[in-house]
Amino acid sequence: MKKFNVAVVGATGLVGRTILQVLQEEDFPIGNLYPMASERSEGELIQFKDREYKVIKVSDEAFDEDIDIAFFSAGGSVSERYAPVAAEKGIQVVDNSSVFRMNPEVPLVVPEVNPEDIKKSKGIIANPNCSTIQCMLPLKALQDAYGIERVVYSTYQSVSGSGTKGLRDLDEGLNEFYPYPIKGNVLPHIDVFLDNGYTKEEMKMIDETRKILHDEGMKVTATAVRVPVRFAHSVSANVQLSRKFDLDVVKRMLGEYPGIILKDNPQNGEYPIPQDAEGKNEVYVGRIRRDFSQDDTINLWIVADNIRKGAATNAVQIGKLLVENWEEMK
Repeated sequence: MKKFNVAVVGATGLVGRTILQVLQEEDFPIGNLYPMASERSEGELIQFKDREYKVIKVSDEAFDEDIDIAFFSAGGSVSERYAPVAAEKGIQVVDNSSVFRMNPEVPLVVPEVNPEDIKKSKGIIANPNCSTIQCMLPLKALQDAYGIERVVYSTYQSVSGSGTKGLRDLDEGLNEFYPYPIKGNVLPHIDVFLDNGYTKEEMKMIDETRKILHDEGMKVTATAVRVPVRFAHSVSANVQLSRKFDLDVVKRMLGEYPGIILKDNPQNGEYPIPQDAEGKNEVYVGRIRRDFSQDDTINLWIVADNIRKGAATNAVQIGKLLVENWEEMK
């Protein structure tokens, strides 16, 4: 089997380290590994499988190496600066930042949902927003079966979505990163507020949902909230369908969908919680019920680990798609 030379940009960060962990778990066919990070991490040792690798400072020259695939997880400014450099040198980039997501030339991919879109790549494939990713699996199942008219998202997002600074605020009871204390609190404020009254995080979910599901006319709204949970995001999705549905059929369909674990027996206290999803690659779905206030509308509760399926795992799954289609894409 062909081996692929892989770079991980941001290898010392929370998502970068998880990408390395998932690459190892998935036995990704790696030849040479190039962990990259900022100057302050240069020379640091990274353990991968049975070897130690020195962290390379990210630079134009770093991409002169014989690299096939580069996973970027070092933030928007690094991606904006270096992802095009890597792509111009023939490296296939999988980018975790928001920089390229809404670029019409860049595929935005959730492998269980729109794997065919990777073939549109011109060198960069974008990884969607964490909360968007986990919602796409059940929404795609519903879209295919019934069509979707409108989606209302309400998110309950863990502090690890803010990286180590968010975790520190919660774990140490600080008020350094967030505008208010997060411990014992909830903040209806993720990313910056825009002129339309929505936050950037909310607009990401709205715009990315339409792009991934290939429906620019879909009605979508969102309220994104930070909660004092360490890992795993939860989303309440209220979905108006285009056709009538049978609730038992929907539950069976979601339970059979790739990447979804159905946990829907609320009478016995069985429904998804963040502790179920932490450290897992799957999306948990439950609290599936008809919305009696609106025709042909259903409520879903969707939970997933934002660092794994919401970032690292989804990126590695995109990498696996690239490996499977390498000759065709080249």
